[in-house]
Amino acid sequence: MFKNKILLISGGTGSFGSTVLRRFLTTDIKEIRIFSRDELKQDDMRKYYNNDKLKFYIGDVRDRNSIDDAMRGVDYVFHAAALKQVPSCEFYPIQAVKTNIIGTENLLNSAIAAGVKKVIALSTDKAVYPINAMGISKAMMERVIVAKGRNVKDTMIACTRYGNVMASRGSVIPLFIDQIRNGKPITITDPNMTRFMMNLDDAVDLVLFAFENGESGDIFVQKSPAATVELLANTMKNILGKPNHEVKTIGTRHGEKLYETLLTKEEMVKAIDMGEYYRIPADTRDLNYNQFFEEGEEVITEAHEYHSHNTHRLNKDELTELLLNLREIQDDLKGIQKNG
Repeated sequence: MFKNKILLISGGTGSFGSTVLRRFLTTDIKEIRIFSRDELKQDDMRKYYNNDKLKFYIGDVRDRNSIDDAMRGVDYVFHAAALKQVPSCEFYPIQAVKTNIIGTENLLNSAIAAGVKKVIALSTDKAVYPINAMGISKAMMERVIVAKGRNVKDTMIACTRYGNVMASRGSVIPLFIDQIRNGKPITITDPNMTRFMMNLDDAVDLVLFAFENGESGDIFVQKSPAATVELLANTMKNILGKPNHEVKTIGTRHGEKLYETLLTKEEMVKAIDMGEYYRIPADTRDLNYNQFFEEGEEVITEAHEYHSHNTHRLNKDELTELLLNLREIQDDLKGIQKNG
């Protein structure tokens, strides 16, 4: 599929972009374009990979002209650029609007105008029943994608939605490692809080599954296991050889949920079970249908959402195995052995 093709990754200097590069640079893909506004990360990436297939474009999804420059000749797009931190979006919600919503529309319009064949965008479980600015902006981003996909014929536009990506930049696992290494207490918000657990390779697999199986306006979700924050902290302590390290409960932060939801009740009713994934097809009806205004569906009332409290709950051994397979954990353990 990607032979002699050009792939553009927006926000490509992040954790997702790095994982895509590890997967694709050794294949027969023609070119991978990294589009982001961070020149330092681009320079670090350029030096690290030192690969002629890799091209760098400095720009911002808020700036349509900068996207157009990078989009010329592109076959496929993975859209990962976003403001993702809950606290920063909470304090500066209009910035989340400009990047996550308007920026997405800019990118989609640019891709359509350039004749891109497929666009896969990345969303989050925080877009489902959102209670914070980041989740609300991502929910609106999804609506923009679905609406645009419904009305465009030549460019397939689909979306993926996933939960906590273990060891991604800004996530809790690197924080726990740093706290343990520096002798600081591990800070957890609520011991009973659950989060979906998937790694960066799973995130790329989900995007590729959507790429291969998606139709315009689709949203794809991977079935993921979950674990409590308390189990995650205790498992990290054991893996890093600090079973008695202090854990401090600080309370739920502003904008946080006790559990995360990947599919609403309304989505579960129409979701197509594809084995390891759910596909939520776009509603292709227009405004001239009675169900939207006057009729209801009893089946929605009886449905159950899919969230981190009712998915498979990882036990200690399962979570340990999952964590030990993370490249970041392996690198940290190698560092301990080397210094020890």
